[in-house]
Amino acid sequence: MRRLEPALGVLVFAAGMLACSGCASDPSRGYAWGSTYSGNVQSISVPIFKNQTHATGIETQLTEAIVKQIQRSTPWVVTVGRSADTTLQGTITDVEFDRLSVTRGSGLVQEQAVRVEIRFDWMDNRTGQMLVSRERFSAVSVFVPARGTGERAEIGQRGAIAELAEDVVSELRADW
Repeated sequence: MRRLEPALGVLVFAAGMLACSGCASDPSRGYAWGSTYSGNVQSISVPIFKNQTHATGIETQLTEAIVKQIQRSTPWVVTVGRSADTTLQGTITDVEFDRLSVTRGSGLVQEQAVRVEIRFDWMDNRTGQMLVSRERFSAVSVFVPARGTGERAEIGQRGAIAELAEDVVSELRADW
């Protein structure tokens, strides 16, 4: 039993070194246990996105989805107005539907895709510096309006909005 103690000690030490070798306090130097979102930002304001399309209500749905995603995946507090450290604002520029497949014979749409396109800016309210600015940022979701399933266009829009919210918040990560 005494012969195993030194070997066990070496094994535990080696495992500890191996576990620490992949981790870093700075995400640009390897894997990190900490958040990849800026610690310099404590709060963010997200006014309702503007809507330049005919899709009514989509601006509210997108803004709510982004706020929920920020609350779920970042260390930041969502506040109202200019009292926040930063402001994320944007505009829905296009909502487009495309047929993916049709039924033979009748020509009725079986699968359809909806693409939601936005532009957004993330501004530091303390310095006036633009932190992130994106144009023509979009997400696509597929829904099935065909007889049998009869999914409504809102199903596709909700899917695209959820994807957009996740992608927008990912764009707010600290620069690597």
